[in-house]
Amino acid sequence: MVERVDAYLVAGGKYHDIDFARRELLDLLAEHEHVRVTVGSNWDDIDALTSSAFVVSYTCDVRPSEASQHAMRAWVEGGGRWVALHGTNTALDLPRPNGVESPRCFPTWVDTLGSQFIAHPKIAPYPVRLSDPDHWLVAGVDEFETDDELYLMEYPDRGALQPLLHTTYSGEAPGFEEDDWTTGDETHLVQYVRPFGTGAVLYNTLGHCRGHFDMVPLKDYHPTIDRCSWEKPEYYELLRRAIRWALGETA
Repeated sequence: MVERVDAYLVAGGKYHDIDFARRELLDLLAEHEHVRVTVGSNWDDIDALTSSAFVVSYTCDVRPSEASQHAMRAWVEGGGRWVALHGTNTALDLPRPNGVESPRCFPTWVDTLGSQFIAHPKIAPYPVRLSDPDHWLVAGVDEFETDDELYLMEYPDRGALQPLLHTTYSGEAPGFEEDDWTTGDETHLVQYVRPFGTGAVLYNTLGHCRGHFDMVPLKDYHPTIDRCSWEKPEYYELLRRAIRWALGETA
């Protein structure tokens, strides 16, 4: 008999079609009939989060309290597995005269996740490359091109991360205060594992999505529906493997 596994999905935030992402992730989680999922939109339910076998998150500018930051850090360090997607590592201040600011307001959060989003160039196609082709989380997945936000990030300790996917970029990030990315390392991580204690975080930056009404209050109507990497079968394969990883599978 397969035992029940309790998971927690955090799906919430700004400027994204959270309803779409939540539904897609719940469908993927439902492929495992023994997984029961609690859904929240923020990091406030500390007891439920830290009593879960694993956590999946898809957020944007959902800033955890100090208590939540330390609770999640301790949970991962004690063996928790956390699949963190897209904007989980974002804090955005806008509008600002010089563009969108990414305040360094939650260093504990960033250290646990392994990165903080700073900016992205305009959405345009870019290649996703395999950093570790032999790792089971990406082995056999064809390198692919995606039309998505290319995350430009800071890493508290990049050497502590296990890169799985990457891309390269050197250029501008129009609309962001920190818009000059013409110097420094041109390799930007797309997916990595951040081991921590006896647990780990699996971070994947892909998966931007936005509908007509997701830019309120900045504007009432967004003219397009953006699905980005959600239109790529490779992305769904990566997500399926991530959930298997969260369940403790190793191959």
